[in-house]
Amino acid sequence: MKSPKFSMLFTLVFAAFFSFSWATLPHQNFLQCLSLHSHDSSSISKLIFTRTNSSYESVLDSTLWNLRFTTTNTPKPLVIVTPTQISHIQATIHCSKKHGLQTRTRSGGHDYEGLSSVAKVPFVIIDLSKFRSVDVDVENRVAWVQSGATLGEIYYRIAEKSSTLAFPAAVFHTIGIGGHISGGGFGLLLRKYGTAGDNVVDAQFIDVNGRVLNRKSMGEDLFWAIRGGGGGSFGIVLAWKLSLVPIPANVTVCSVTRIRELNAAELVNRWQYIAHTLPDEVYSTVLLTPVNSTQPGTRTVLAIFNSLFLGTVNEFLPLMEQRFPELGLTRQNCSEMSYIQAIMVNNGMPNQPLEILLNGTSRVPIVSPSYKVKSDYVKKPIPLTGLNGFFSQLTDEAAAMTTIILVPYGGIMDRIPENATPFPHRAGNLYKIFYDVGWQATDNINTQKYLDWARKAYTYMTPFVSKSPREAYINFRDLDIGTNNIGYTSYAQASVWGYKYFKGNFKKLALVKTMIDPENFFKHEQSIPLL
Repeated sequence: MKSPKFSMLFTLVFAAFFSFSWATLPHQNFLQCLSLHSHDSSSISKLIFTRTNSSYESVLDSTLWNLRFTTTNTPKPLVIVTPTQISHIQATIHCSKKHGLQTRTRSGGHDYEGLSSVAKVPFVIIDLSKFRSVDVDVENRVAWVQSGATLGEIYYRIAEKSSTLAFPAAVFHTIGIGGHISGGGFGLLLRKYGTAGDNVVDAQFIDVNGRVLNRKSMGEDLFWAIRGGGGGSFGIVLAWKLSLVPIPANVTVCSVTRIRELNAAELVNRWQYIAHTLPDEVYSTVLLTPVNSTQPGTRTVLAIFNSLFLGTVNEFLPLMEQRFPELGLTRQNCSEMSYIQAIMVNNGMPNQPLEILLNGTSRVPIVSPSYKVKSDYVKKPIPLTGLNGFFSQLTDEAAAMTTIILVPYGGIMDRIPENATPFPHRAGNLYKIFYDVGWQATDNINTQKYLDWARKAYTYMTPFVSKSPREAYINFRDLDIGTNNIGYTSYAQASVWGYKYFKGNFKKLALVKTMIDPENFFKHEQSIPLL
């Protein structure tokens, strides 16, 4: 234990790292608390950034991908802590509780509503960007990865050691693995191997009392909850043990484009009946986006039919000719490549060196600077009239940078029970809709215009998508479907969004929350409530 004399001396030294007086800070007690409770108090000062620190803005914005949350009126954290040791996280949790500050945990910063970086109450960000090690064990087909690692780093490190192993997760290389798995996580291998959360076999977790737990010590209920129950509700996952899955050394990637005037809507209509019935090895998406038409001043809709097949072109072409001849897929539409190259193509970086995957601060070219997202699940094919009406919506001026992605279901997703993890969207879905409404950051002054369009399009789709509840994906977080101020909402009130995200798993999540965090310390606008 430190002597009073040493503690006073250290506080003076600690304060010297900052260009301000303790007395000027409303959160001075929190900072003093951190200095006294970190096991490595001599170095933690270099890992703390306050609003008067010259690096504060760059650290805050380093992984804040949605630029609509970088405006001057966006609420900012009092303090950002970038821990390098478990004791730094434990001290931050302890001192935040003691001095009445909320915490937001950030791994990759892709939270679509900015909840990992924004709050309307005094708060602290625990930024896990320095917890990013990736340890791949090819022989046992597992990898231990820390939550601050990006998907790009994980994919690169796996490919570095094996061309026939992969991890089923999202495409965008800048996504942090921590938040991704916390919401379930899906990507190119969804129909073959399920979600990212389905392929986690252990975790290292720190709870509200600072205990460090693994799967055995946390128990199966909490281990279940963290693999799809949403980030920011239970504690902080420091690392995940991933089960790696077998893939061919080369896969087939194909792309066919059609505009509305060349039967794009009719092809999408047909796709609805086919994509979910294809073999598990096929992942066939549709991307819809408005483009300028041949007539000046008018827009049309471009439909891009992308496919990934875990096999050769010679195997894939006859299959598609038999099952989806209307698409007219030819050898010229397809290429064979390694899986890691397929990731690069889907990131919109086909000709870049693989090392760019290690650059967690490089923006994905196909992602808009500012955006609003929504999601839906489709259980019956949308009639052609409905699709044509939606195509018309996409020609609105406010939709100029919008991307709609139709994600196929079926495959293994029909065979994994809804309650296997908190992620419930399994059998019965034909596909998922991802609405990504984008605009330039320089146009943030007109953000409301784009939000209005997103809500109008979402309302238009109401008759065609899931009902009671109208389901949504927690990693495509959407505060339009229900929110509260600071996480004190009752279970009944939270059910408004809870059942959309989790269906029948919501009550069990609330039970786990009540067990592990009974005072509701870890909370945000859509956190799991106490039961």
